[in-house]
Amino acid sequence: MQLILCPNCGSDHHIKSGIIKNRQRYKCKKCSYFFTVNKIGKKIDDYYVNKALQLYLEGLTYREIERILGISHVSIMNWVKKYNIKRPYNSNYHPTYKILNANELGNYFNDASNLSGAGVIVTELGDKFMLIKWSRFKD
Repeated sequence: MQLILCPNCGSDHHIKSGIIKNRQRYKCKKCSYFFTVNKIGKKIDDYYVNKALQLYLEGLTYREIERILGISHVSIMNWVKKYNIKRPYNSNYHPTYKILNANELGNYFNDASNLSGAGVIVTELGDKFMLIKWSRFKD
């Protein structure tokens, strides 16, 4: 027999509470939460959650992160809310990013003109690297 845990509080103290859409409904005795079964759903690896939040803090938009990591922008918004992430706001700079392999990254740093007047951060992204560069807005 499978142990059924409350998805809200994790308690195993529950009672049966009817049937919904041919599935047994339960009520948690600890938090009074109603649920049908433990929803496993699609669990995203913590690596991608951390990487998405890191990219968000670096100034990328939800849609840019979605295109890079292949994770829904709605999921990213939910993680930002869940972990109460506050992005520092500075309108004098804007980020641009490039995805490079190891050789391209080395060549990028060999060219001194790429580094003047900007801040740069490099983060690992699978078998490639993401380079994020902040430049001042040109008035």
